[in-house]
Amino acid sequence: MSILRLTFLGTSAAQPTIHRNLSGLAVKADTDLLLFDCGEGSQRQMVRFGTGFNVDAVFFTHFHADHYLGIIGFLRTLGMNGRERPLKLYGPPPARRLLHQAVHLGVDRLDFPVELLELRDGDRVERGSYVVRAVGVDHRVNALGYVLEEEERAGRFDLARAVALGVPSGPLFGQLQRGEPVQTPDGRTVRPEEVLGPARPGRKLVVSGDTRPCNALVEAARGADLLVHESTFSDDEQERAHETRHSTAREAGSVAREAQVLRLVLTHLSSRHDADPSRLLHQAREEFHGPVEVAHDGLTLELPARE
Repeated sequence: MSILRLTFLGTSAAQPTIHRNLSGLAVKADTDLLLFDCGEGSQRQMVRFGTGFNVDAVFFTHFHADHYLGIIGFLRTLGMNGRERPLKLYGPPPARRLLHQAVHLGVDRLDFPVELLELRDGDRVERGSYVVRAVGVDHRVNALGYVLEEEERAGRFDLARAVALGVPSGPLFGQLQRGEPVQTPDGRTVRPEEVLGPARPGRKLVVSGDTRPCNALVEAARGADLLVHESTFSDDEQERAHETRHSTAREAGSVAREAQVLRLVLTHLSSRHDADPSRLLHQAREEFHGPVEVAHDGLTLELPARE
């Protein structure tokens, strides 16, 4: 997978504000465009921030209105734009029932297939060079977090070593890089491990969805390049966080620390922290000492390949 790019379409909790739209995250993964949640107004944000509408799949974390009602208008826009190829919509139960209502709302019939698929904790969606894995999290309703992880990559090719072993330049180099042994013109067999360095890990992106801190998410996020974690509340709203099954920024920082992730981004902010999220950032940084930032609508991040 050459590209792994995130664009935050909406970073508010529960209701939109002047500065922040409802939940939505666009992820460009290789040639795919994925959406994680699709709150009201997400399609306008996609226009505004240039992600395009060529979406391959939508993954819903749960079915509170602020996370999925935007799919209704988005589907109609795709239809008006002449989409023909299928679109897959994933989510935890009752995804089939609720998304069926969204697909068939109104009098307009969609002219492209929409496949509704329910996921449960541990389910995997294989998508070529990467996989999306569902993780059961702790919210007021059935909810999932998601792990997007690419395959391990071959180690670096040692050109000088290959030449020294008598491998001529050309197609045989490619075979070795694909993990296939080759035969040199003088009859010698050269194995990939003779010319390839250690395997390089793939990138790993974790999206928490709405949740209390939970061990399942910590384990799923272990060693991730990036954890996108909800941080609806600050320290003085801890009781409210428990009541609504959301997380504080400090708790998001604790999850990031325990999972030993490389980077943390906070999102899903209460309107109290709309214009000035500095308290949230400070509290998260007291727990997690790696790079931390608060997402804003339009924030675009590209995750470099690991070496």
